[in-house]
Amino acid sequence: MRVEYINPFVESAFNVLKEVLNADVKRGEIYLKPTSMSIMGVAALVGLAGDVEGRVLFDMTKETALYIAGAMNGETFTQLDELAKATIQELANMITAQAVTKLHDLGFKFDLTPPALFTGDNMEVSTNLGEVEALIVPMELAKGKIEVNVAIRERIK
Repeated sequence: MRVEYINPFVESAFNVLKEVLNADVKRGEIYLKPTSMSIMGVAALVGLAGDVEGRVLFDMTKETALYIAGAMNGETFTQLDELAKATIQELANMITAQAVTKLHDLGFKFDLTPPALFTGDNMEVSTNLGEVEALIVPMELAKGKIEVNVAIRERIK
């Protein structure tokens, strides 16, 4: 996985989270995971297609999702209702759109799928990307963390 693909997602996640939460965000240590992995409870997934194929997953606990939805809407959420879910999907949209714009400016061409939201306990997300490992970048928030999970490979022609 080329670093040119990863950095725009990391930078965009950091900048968008800092802006929408109006709070400090700290980037944790980057590490690798298999592309088949358990999620923490709430995950927004965006697919990528074009010059590259893969996905970006924004993984968090339900409590973190409620905190983010509350901060973005200026209210308190006690359950992951439709507005809270839509807010997490919009966050994923904002981050990936900003990253893809940066990548397009660098000459890379690919499209995004609309964000899909997965919630629940003991869930596993798996992608058919062969030997590609997912690069995980934890973003530490005032309440919890989001793991930005990027698995991308150049399209096999």
